[in-house]
Amino acid sequence: METQVRKLVGSWYKGYALHKHTVSSVHTGTNAYGHATFDTTRSEPGEALYQLKYRSDWKMVQPLAAQVRDTLLPLFGKVDFIVPMPASTTRPKQPVDELAKALGKLINAPVFDELIKKASPPLGTPSLKNLHSRSEKEEALAGLFTLNKCITNEGHWNALLLDDLFDTGATMDAVCGVLRTYRKINRIYAAAITWK
Repeated sequence: METQVRKLVGSWYKGYALHKHTVSSVHTGTNAYGHATFDTTRSEPGEALYQLKYRSDWKMVQPLAAQVRDTLLPLFGKVDFIVPMPASTTRPKQPVDELAKALGKLINAPVFDELIKKASPPLGTPSLKNLHSRSEKEEALAGLFTLNKCITNEGHWNALLLDDLFDTGATMDAVCGVLRTYRKINRIYAAAITWK
């Protein structure tokens, strides 16, 4: 899988993504339902992620997790456990959770998918996908994340915060802020499959 690693800037210690999600997208007209159509070219990680999230192609989990292990993890220090970013869309099976579990198995690290809880936004709040500025997203995210102190062992560990698509970084920053309140967390690393 071809990658083009990019540094992610935020409140974490170090952060990286594998590749840009969409390489090009050309408007081709409208379909029979009046919706715009596009000829879209994605990077290899972007296409694999698209197939996973929107076509439920779960065979994409292993190659993406292996690519994160091989390409991004050497850029960080020791990763003691993985925290998948809470999902923004409710699905029976969450792609980021599955990626985190696969990566955890590959590197023999626990995955804490219940460490960060996300509350439902107030009724009438626009979806994050429909907000474009960093400040709008920060305002919409305020107070939505809480910490579930579920780590039973004593210690101070490095956490890898894993997400699928990195946009402004507002959501990851909000989660990092909550994680920093937990005395069992040492360094926080951030990894994403693609950036917008």
